[in-house]
Amino acid sequence: MQHSTDLLMGSLSDISRFAATLTMAELGLADQLADGPLGTGELAERCGAHAPSLRRVLRELAAICLVTGAGPDAYALTDKGAVLRSDVPGSVRSSIRMLGEEGFWYAMGMLPTTVRDGGSAFVKRHGHLYEHLSRNPASSTLFDEYMAGRARTLIEGLTTRYAFPPEATLVDVAGGKGHILAAILHANPGMRGVLIDLEHVVERAARTLADEGLADRTEVVAGDFFTGVPAGGDLYLLASILHNWDDGDAVRILRGVRDSMKPEGRVLILEVVLPDSEEPHLGKDFDMRMLAIFDGGAERSREEYATLLDRAGLTLTDVVELGSGANLIEARQH
Repeated sequence: MQHSTDLLMGSLSDISRFAATLTMAELGLADQLADGPLGTGELAERCGAHAPSLRRVLRELAAICLVTGAGPDAYALTDKGAVLRSDVPGSVRSSIRMLGEEGFWYAMGMLPTTVRDGGSAFVKRHGHLYEHLSRNPASSTLFDEYMAGRARTLIEGLTTRYAFPPEATLVDVAGGKGHILAAILHANPGMRGVLIDLEHVVERAARTLADEGLADRTEVVAGDFFTGVPAGGDLYLLASILHNWDDGDAVRILRGVRDSMKPEGRVLILEVVLPDSEEPHLGKDFDMRMLAIFDGGAERSREEYATLLDRAGLTLTDVVELGSGANLIEARQH
C-alpha cells in the first residue's frame, strides 16, 4: 500500500516539476546559463523575470538536477539541463513549450471532462487544433518548431532502416515544411518528391526545399488530402497524420491515397504503434494527448492499423522500428 501511495504522490509532484521546467524553457534560462553561472538577480534581469519568484523556481530546478548551485544565490546549468538550450542537437525546449502552450495546457487539465462527455473539451473551446493554430501565429510557430524537432529525432531511423526504391517518386501527404521529405531525398539522390499541404503551409515548404538545394527534384502542391492527393506516386508518406483523425476519416484519407497511387505503389505511415502489453510506453502518453486535443484522434496498435488499411483496400505488409518510439508501417493494395 505504501509503495502505491508513494507512486501516486510522485505523480502529483510531476506537475510541479513540469511547471518549473516549462518556466525554464519559456524564459530561456538554459540559453542564458550556457556560458557559465549567473546570480539570480542578473539572470532575472536578462530574461525579464521577477527575481524572488525566479529564485523559488531555480530551487525546484536544482532539486531535479537541471541547474546546480554555484555559490551564494547563483546557479549553473547541468548536462541534464543543457538539452533545454535552443542551439543544441536534440534540444527539447520547443517540445516543453508546446506542451505548456495555453490550449494544450487547458486540454490536458480538462481531460476528465473530455472523458465524461466523450468529446474533446479543447475542441469545444478552441475548435480543431489547426484552426486554433491559424488564429494564433505565435502558437503556430511554436508548433512548427516542435514538429521539426520531433522530425529530426525520427529522420535517422527513417533514412537508415527503410530501403527506399532508388528512383521512386515519393508523395509527402501533409508534409508541413518539408523537413522529412528533404532528408529522404538527400539520402536517396535518385528519388524525386511531391509535397502536398494546405495553402498557407506550402509556401514555407517550398522555401525549405529550395534552401536544401532540392527545388529541381521536388514539386509543392496546395491541396486538402480529403479531396485528393497527387496521382501517380510510387510511395505515399503519411507522417503523424492518421493519429489526428477518427477511424472513419482515417479510412477516407487512406482510400484517397490508394486511388491515386500506382498499382504497385506503397503507403508508408509514420506513427507510434501501441504495444499489446500493459507496460509503460511513449505511445500511451501520446494517446492521452490525442484524446485531449482531438475528437477521435488516437494512437493505434498494429492490429488496429491493419483493420484501417483493410477497410481502405490496403494490406499491411511490414512494420519497421525507427527508434524514439516511432514505427514505419508499410502497406500495399490488396
